[in-house]
Amino acid sequence: MKIYNKSGDVIHTSLFGGETIAKDSLIVDAYGTIDELNTFVGLAHARIEDEDIKNILKWIQKDLLNIGSDLATPLDKQPLAERISMNKIKELEKLIEKCDKELQPINKFVIPGGSPESALLHIARAVARRAERRLVTLKKEREINENIPMYTNRLSDLLFALARVMNRRKGVSDELWTR
Repeated sequence: MKIYNKSGDVIHTSLFGGETIAKDSLIVDAYGTIDELNTFVGLAHARIEDEDIKNILKWIQKDLLNIGSDLATPLDKQPLAERISMNKIKELEKLIEKCDKELQPINKFVIPGGSPESALLHIARAVARRAERRLVTLKKEREINENIPMYTNRLSDLLFALARVMNRRKGVSDELWTR
């Protein structure tokens, strides 16, 4: 199978279900940002040796592929993969709570960084926040699965918690921001 089919040589693309849209439309920007997020999660996965965190990141990557499919499929059509449900959001919340049990509470901002692995998770967190902003903008234009913006919000929180856990497990203190 060829990796190119030349259909992308024009300024339009098609959603699942046949709708043709401009490549710079909000929907393409939103699922493109989800794809970018997935690549950063993949980079973190490739650099992290901690098996617990690697397993979580792989699970997230699969969810992000489902989100891309969900966004590219009108709500009245059947997507290629399962739509993101409230159960997925609850799973993220459980993981955040598990991380919190391992961490000291903080009441200041954390300067992103510390260990290289933590820094990668902070990058993924920032991209998740951007994805969430894109989804909020998209919702003003078209109807989407209401769970997707909530999922990206919780995901950014989880990535923040994982970045802190990674630093703790590497023996690196989080640097707290003070003015």
